[in-house]
Amino acid sequence: MVNPYSVLMSVYAAETPVNLRASIQSVLDQDFPAAEFVLVIDGPVSSALQEVINSYPSIKKVALPKNVGLGPALNEGLKHVTYDIVARMDSDDICMQGRMGREYSKISEGLDIVSSTILEFEGDTGNITGSRELPLTQEEITAFSRKRNPFNHPSVMFRKSAVIRAGGYNADFPYFEDYDLWVRMLMNGARACNIGEPLLYMRSSEGMFLRRGGREYGKIMLNYHRSLMERGWTTKKDYLTGAIPHYLVCIMPQFIRKFVYRRLHRKT
Repeated sequence: MVNPYSVLMSVYAAETPVNLRASIQSVLDQDFPAAEFVLVIDGPVSSALQEVINSYPSIKKVALPKNVGLGPALNEGLKHVTYDIVARMDSDDICMQGRMGREYSKISEGLDIVSSTILEFEGDTGNITGSRELPLTQEEITAFSRKRNPFNHPSVMFRKSAVIRAGGYNADFPYFEDYDLWVRMLMNGARACNIGEPLLYMRSSEGMFLRRGGREYGKIMLNYHRSLMERGWTTKKDYLTGAIPHYLVCIMPQFIRKFVYRRLHRKT
């Protein structure tokens, strides 16, 4: 039995064949399987990655001639998605059993976007290094979004129609494409919630903390939060109490930044 929703994933050359296969398999093994799986191949990939991709003939493949980045790749994938309800999945994460059915049940209550708590792991899912819990209700999500990303992108399920109405992913804000989309959806009246239980394992690494730091990343983050003020979504107080402390974390040495993210921003 298949169910009326699609799964949307993007993969690019840096992914490993082992991680991609584990991620895809965790989706296909769900007890509430999707009617459709759309995989965007974001630019040329290795023969080993292509071999994994080819081993799943039931997956709809969308091959892009060059690497365009996650946001534009997902926008392209949405053009090939058949169903209005879409579950996002990253190419190196692992769905917990029951994730899709739990989120589908919730979004079917008339919501436009749902995500869940995620557990971070290194190596294998038996080595949990942290979690990211988020506010649950519409009001709490809206308030939280004025300072931080209110949804866990790898565990999101959304309505394609609501994403399209909000303008899709915007490549103008690298690293913040999903955060920007959620804010525009909320500004557009999207109905939302988070599920307060872990439904996905997210792969963590030293590289993740490296990407979330440095002056260049910090400048992009500050520019994004300034844009939220310009759009009237946030206030100067939000900027001073949210963006500025975040910038200070960005420019810390990596080992300190890692400690802050794991011990202060996440629960273990």
